[in-house]
Amino acid sequence: MGATASGKTRLACELARRHAIDLVSVDSALVYRGMDIGTAKPDAATLARFPHRLVDIREPEQAYSAADFRADAGIELGRIAQGGRTALLVGGTGLYFRALERGLSELPQGDTEIRMRLAGEAERHGKAHMHERLARLDPQAAARLNANDSQRVQRALEVYELSGAPISVLQGGRRDRLPYRILKLALMPRDRSSLHERIAERFDLMLEQGFVDELRRLRNRTGWSADLPAMRAVGYRQGWGYLDGSVGLEDFRLASIHATRQLAKRQMTWLRSEVDARIFDSEGENVAEKVGNAVRIFLDD
Repeated sequence: MGATASGKTRLACELARRHAIDLVSVDSALVYRGMDIGTAKPDAATLARFPHRLVDIREPEQAYSAADFRADAGIELGRIAQGGRTALLVGGTGLYFRALERGLSELPQGDTEIRMRLAGEAERHGKAHMHERLARLDPQAAARLNANDSQRVQRALEVYELSGAPISVLQGGRRDRLPYRILKLALMPRDRSSLHERIAERFDLMLEQGFVDELRRLRNRTGWSADLPAMRAVGYRQGWGYLDGSVGLEDFRLASIHATRQLAKRQMTWLRSEVDARIFDSEGENVAEKVGNAVRIFLDD
């Protein structure tokens, strides 16, 4: 686990080179085909040498949830175990890690008709109206969700219509935990300024590699819109305004770098809550050797 740009992929590939390990991506953006440059997806040569499961498994127009990830990852983990190998999960999407380890509540499957009706209601009356409606039905969920988080507000209303119960109650139910022995390893820099510099350097490299062209190709796809779940990925969301002409290239660049740094901050805050994780300084000396030793001891145990 680790913050964005902390060197997770490089280290994971090194561990896979040394041990009988199969890599499984834990990244909500890497699941999407065609979103390569802006997500810092490992290049084709790296993926050929060190395959990552759960990369490029959805089109950008398709939704992908933590529940989808848990189901897909569970299948892959079973296959890896049956092959007598060890799974190394690598990524920065904390919600996916938590869903996989601790399980998810049993919520009803989505209903397209209800979802479209709620989306139409939100378009006619606004986000505040939908949030107020949720507050009447499920005050606990409304207190937790921001009115601007329209997707989750509408999902909570959908769950209530389908089940007759508040989502806050259903989410408090029993959860199945992951039936494997786990070693949690986290990369986190002691000096945040160095991570900030690397984030800026990486985004500038993305621009050189053709990130804007990638954005244009996605924008021209049938069914592409700013409301797609894939558009929550940092850089892509900010790029929409640039393609619209509402902001210039430098403003797009600065907004994307800022958003990525904020993402890293949230990731590190979440990592600190994982009290059973072994945290390594991503900028420290011999970090690959230190993490490698922890993995070796775990595998030999």
